Amino acid sequence: MAKPTKERTYPLMSRREIEAQIADGRHMVIVDGHVLKVDAFMQFHPGGDKAMQHMVGRDATDEVNGLHSPEARAMMNKYRVGRIEGRWKNFLPPIQGGRFRKRLDGGAREVEEEDESGRLPAPAVAITTDTPSSELESRPPSPVFDVNDNAVRKRHVKESTASSAASITSASSLEESHGDGTLPLDGMAHLDVLTRKEIKLDLDKYPAVDQDTQEVIVEKYRQLHDRVKAEGLYDCNYYAYAIECARYLAFFGLMLLFLRWKWYIPSAFFLGVFWHQLVFSAHDAGHMGITHNFQVDTIIGIIIADFLGGLSLGWWKRSHNVHHIVTNSPEHDPDIEHMPFFAISHRFLASLRSTYYERIMPYDAAAKFFISVQHHLYYVIMLFGRFNLYRLSMEYLILGQGPKKGVAAWHRWFEFSGQVFFWYWFGYELLYKSIDGGWNRFWFVMVSHMVTCPLHVQITLSHFAMSTADLGVDESFPQKMLRTTMDVDCPTWLDFFHGGLQFQAIHHLFPRIPRHNLRKTQRLVQEFCDDVGIPYALFGFVDGNKEVIGRLGEVARQAAILKKCQGVMIGEGRVEGHHHHH
Repeated sequence: MAKPTKERTYPLMSRREIEAQIADGRHMVIVDGHVLKVDAFMQFHPGGDKAMQHMVGRDATDEVNGLHSPEARAMMNKYRVGRIEGRWKNFLPPIQGGRFRKRLDGGAREVEEEDESGRLPAPAVAITTDTPSSELESRPPSPVFDVNDNAVRKRHVKESTASSAASITSASSLEESHGDGTLPLDGMAHLDVLTRKEIKLDLDKYPAVDQDTQEVIVEKYRQLHDRVKAEGLYDCNYYAYAIECARYLAFFGLMLLFLRWKWYIPSAFFLGVFWHQLVFSAHDAGHMGITHNFQVDTIIGIIIADFLGGLSLGWWKRSHNVHHIVTNSPEHDPDIEHMPFFAISHRFLASLRSTYYERIMPYDAAAKFFISVQHHLYYVIMLFGRFNLYRLSMEYLILGQGPKKGVAAWHRWFEFSGQVFFWYWFGYELLYKSIDGGWNRFWFVMVSHMVTCPLHVQITLSHFAMSTADLGVDESFPQKMLRTTMDVDCPTWLDFFHGGLQFQAIHHLFPRIPRHNLRKTQRLVQEFCDDVGIPYALFGFVDGNKEVIGRLGEVARQAAILKKCQGVMIGEGRVEGHHHHH
């Protein structure tokens, strides 16, 4: 008779010990009350290393459970090295600017622990519930932009923002302004004031970010997750996917039919519609939302994205997983980092450094021009969005940014074969051999790619008008997702057009739910939001677009104010000899 296996016990690790290991360069993450040392897993992680880096020093239980299959979560157990007792207080991860104290040598007494405010002795950085991550870095603090109260409350009350100059000269909101109410000398000081103001707005609108309040939200979120599973909402509706496949075949068939008749523009139109619809299933597969099997869904996703669409699923996974972890963070979320063309936060006006792209996003002459008119050019630029996805995909594959070892290592080569296949059928067989004349080929490419514009609008719609404020390390996963994401209200018969992207807030809470079940999940999420007091952002498609354009216009106005501030600073510097350093 086989002996029952005894569950392994792990040593109790103190917060101080975990901090010291992180200070030594180790990647320590808390999951389900256990300490995981994931250094050895970083190079194997199919979702990329960046997403894991943002979880270092944090309780990542909800993020891990939301984004990973039960099999993947079970596999992670082998990286356990210890356990914790009681409630864990998050550190700010090193990638976000957090600093950690090393262990003292020679058996000397450890340096003092944190005080009640969560502050660490120098040279460590103060970590408090309302300290934005940008303040923890060596560069000047980066302002946060989030002024649209309507985007959360679904109110349509016009705020008194008659002129941006009026808001900047308000004595009550701008301590750095001159005594006579003129513009402040330092434009960066103006952005810093907006940082504090907008963080305060979010703190006023949402539940408090103290640990007690957030712990209640997390507990109820986990109860909601259990209810979602109990109601079978993780079960895929394969009949719905059969209908999707029939729709794809119809669009592709119409493209071939008009191509045969040499009606190139209608043919290009249906190819664009085909691509637009395909992306939704690639998104599902990338989240293991179809079969829930990692390898099977990945193969499905690569066939759709690479072989049929010319885009890299691996690039999307690496970028998208980070987006799900640090949603709407200007320094960290690649899905909102579109300089020089767009800035949805005035933090971008300070030339932020992207931790994802590992480079400065300069607020240079090109950015100053585009951002000043971004609310006018939004839809025009979106027409060319697919071309940028080709660039990002090839950059990912050529530079080998994906896993080089482990279960996902072979995906890169499968994707390369998919790219060769795509450019053969689309570039050679279709464009070169089937279309007569250079101009016909040009317009076929432009029309087919521009028809996918609604997809790029749909992707940005869910986040561009939402908060970019950083409320600190204690904010829970569910609150942050609901604070930074909106849903789009549409009739059921239009669900095929939005492809699940109309339920992004729900999707961010439960990324692996098949998209055809998201509408059923909406009622449960709304009940959860009412219970915990988190506003659920829901807009019609038109109103949502208005919110996005309004946000872009507001940042454009702030850019104009910044320019005026800097002009005043330069003028005063000539007269009074003031010197400012940014």
